[in-house]
Amino acid sequence: MADRLRRRSGGPVEVLAACGRGRSYGAWSRFFYVRQLPGIQGCGLWADLAARPPLPTVALVTDVGNDLMYGASVAEIAGWVEASLDRLAAIRATTVMTLLPLARLDRLRPWQYRAARSLLFPGHPAAPLDSLLARAHELNERLEQVGSERGVHLIEPQASWYGIDPIHLRRSRQAEAWDRILSSWPLPGPGAGAGRRLRLPLLGTAEARLCGARVRTPQPARRLADGSTLALY
Repeated sequence: MADRLRRRSGGPVEVLAACGRGRSYGAWSRFFYVRQLPGIQGCGLWADLAARPPLPTVALVTDVGNDLMYGASVAEIAGWVEASLDRLAAIRATTVMTLLPLARLDRLRPWQYRAARSLLFPGHPAAPLDSLLARAHELNERLEQVGSERGVHLIEPQASWYGIDPIHLRRSRQAEAWDRILSSWPLPGPGAGAGRRLRLPLLGTAEARLCGARVRTPQPARRLADGSTLALY
């Protein structure tokens, strides 16, 4: 996505990202019992963003449904998302938010749900599939409401974007999905090639815990010759 953003912007970009599989918006989350990351609401992205000089800013809020698997209530999750949207509105960012992939989730079979839950969210109590889907639909309605109230561009994920994994984009559909998202941002349009790719480092997050040990990494984690930077939180 960062490379497409560079091409569409026609110049260097500063990317600040709070990402990671299974990332929670409000609490520390763990992936495969090894890597832990702070909740998006409490990570260092917001302080760094507020300290920067005013610049044209585009933002993406996505993967909201992870917290349903951690047992967070719809009200809690919606509150975390609202806080993120208000922070972005304060810096006049043009924000895109993806809704939950209900078109794919509604097709889940019980065995697929059990497999995805065991692989992606091990060690967490499992809600019955019908209960999870009901909460997912309720959360989606809340996201549509808070997004519309704040003038956020809403993207409804397509079922075809997902494969066996019901919440992560299929590699073959990533270009289609990212192009759909980028089309909602006020960018100049396709420009020259981005040159060297802005790759995510394996261990470059500003704050994390690896096997229980706290690890801090200075940001930005990547700098390119054209002036583009990537900071991870």
